[in-house]
Amino acid sequence: MANSSSITHFLLLPFSGTRQLQLLHFWLFLAIYLAALLGNGLIITTIAWDHHLHTPMYFFLLNLAHLDLGAIATTVPKSMDNSLRDTRVISYVGCVLQVFFYVFLIATEFSLLTTMSYDRYVAICRPLHYETLLGSRVCLHMAAAVWACGFFHALLHTANTFSLPLCQGNALHQFFCEMPQILKLSCSTSYLRELWLILVSACLYFVCFVFIVVSYVQIFRAVLRIPSHQGRHKAFATCLPHLAVVSLFVSTVILAHLKPSSISSPFLDLVVSVLYSVVPPAVNPLIYSLRNQEFRAALSKLIPGCFQKQ
Repeated sequence: MANSSSITHFLLLPFSGTRQLQLLHFWLFLAIYLAALLGNGLIITTIAWDHHLHTPMYFFLLNLAHLDLGAIATTVPKSMDNSLRDTRVISYVGCVLQVFFYVFLIATEFSLLTTMSYDRYVAICRPLHYETLLGSRVCLHMAAAVWACGFFHALLHTANTFSLPLCQGNALHQFFCEMPQILKLSCSTSYLRELWLILVSACLYFVCFVFIVVSYVQIFRAVLRIPSHQGRHKAFATCLPHLAVVSLFVSTVILAHLKPSSISSPFLDLVVSVLYSVVPPAVNPLIYSLRNQEFRAALSKLIPGCFQKQ
């Protein structure tokens, strides 16, 4: 038994106790990490380089790429390092920072995805007012608000979580420091205070999710009224990548946190946690590059021969 004042480190859940599988995990995570760095790096470079992409949609996509880079850099390198060195240890300070940055980036990303759905709604449903409703100053203010909300959200949860007395040991059943796992180490009823904060946050996320759904219902109704097939195709091409990213983000988080306890197991929990914390940052750039013809054209100019002309 230990209390929070005596804990100097936490023990993360290893992927395997076999050395060969640990090395396999290291190389697999390294490949995913490099793919995320390359994909998101190309998005950032292409948008910054091509002035034709200096529009609200790509401005928000630029922010999304930065968030994905930060999210995967928060969890994956430490996990790879532990597998390579055959250890489970993460320092107390390192765990605090990991919780803060992960909550900050995930909360900011969901808020940004909500903002991006509003951008697509205005572009499709109110195109004549697009420049007025989403001018450069408005976009900057919206992005600043999204990042600020994520920061204070993470600061509140992190400070509240690590102020709790922890007396159930220091072993976490997760490959990174995750807030719900740390709450399980608390033996005080004061953890209910953090659970109420999580409930309030969940309600806010639900409101954002409803806003996204309502926005896309309006978008699809407007797109289906476009008379030309080419016009509908172009409208769908700008919306579907964002909708795919939202679906991937929401479905993996729901699968991780709302799956029935009857099908829960340490291995399944580990696989699901990888799906929602590691896969999306690596897959998101692929979704945008494959579905967005305007981005593909810009990337072809930056890297000749990247995409064959169709």
